[in-house]
Amino acid sequence: MNKIPNRKAICDVLLKEAETDKDIVVLCSDSRGSASLAPFADAYPEQFVEMGIAEQDLVSVSAGLAHCGKKAFAASPACFLTTRSYEQCKIDVAYSNTNVKLIGISGGVSYGALGMSHHSAQDIAAMSAIPNMRVYLPSDRFQTTKLVEALLKDEKPAYIRVGRNPVEDIYTEDNCPFEMDKATVLTEGTDAAIIACGEMVRPALEAAKLLEKDGIHATVVDMYCVKPLDKEAIVKAASNAKVVVTAEEHSPFGGLGSMVSQVVGAECPRKVVNIALPDAPVITGTSQEVFDYYGMNAEGIAKTVKDALK
Repeated sequence: MNKIPNRKAICDVLLKEAETDKDIVVLCSDSRGSASLAPFADAYPEQFVEMGIAEQDLVSVSAGLAHCGKKAFAASPACFLTTRSYEQCKIDVAYSNTNVKLIGISGGVSYGALGMSHHSAQDIAAMSAIPNMRVYLPSDRFQTTKLVEALLKDEKPAYIRVGRNPVEDIYTEDNCPFEMDKATVLTEGTDAAIIACGEMVRPALEAAKLLEKDGIHATVVDMYCVKPLDKEAIVKAASNAKVVVTAEEHSPFGGLGSMVSQVVGAECPRKVVNIALPDAPVITGTSQEVFDYYGMNAEGIAKTVKDALK
């Protein structure tokens, strides 16, 4: 069982790269602990800025530092970063195409018992709607590492959403195929295409294994790059399948499911079923308890695929 959350993988990359790159600067909104960035603050205090509980200032100051040539990484709970700071993300960062990487920590329902005020079920839709803003949901620690390493090499804005808890590994250190803005195909089949992002990739992969036992062969696509969306991967997977099922830890509106439906509808019409959080306040519980309750687990995804094929 993996015990390293994706947020720690982000810190590990920044710690390593900051040894030789003094332009890297990390900013937090009283969240260095929950973002696993305390080691960075301790190692490089001159490259770390604590903004306190002031998310709008966090984004604006990050943009200012980026305009001065710094590589700014701003970390804050996803629920606050994408709502309280939405205007700053849109104007200060995206409008001027500024080199700020926004890290939404504890995304989705990670905060569990803290409830709707701390859940971020709208962030994919909100951030994707901003011109110049890229949106990424890495599925495990190894892909997170590859993504942050790639983002350090460009100067464009991005929003990266990670959960709070460790997730089961999908890849390995030696086998983590990664191409920037290109989805990864994990399995291939001709009955169904399951397209997932973030923490839903693991249950999607497990669902494919369950379906295989029943003679149903599914393609599983890890769509970590929600924007820009890998339309080519979607069309290829959908064209070779009878039905398409999407899975995301997000509202049913405006997220991965909506985007995939647009592509499939325009390019290769197929039945598309979206597995997502309900359009209602989510029940209180751990991430896994929430996923189990709403059928956002391997069994639930497999059942959805079977029902869609009927």
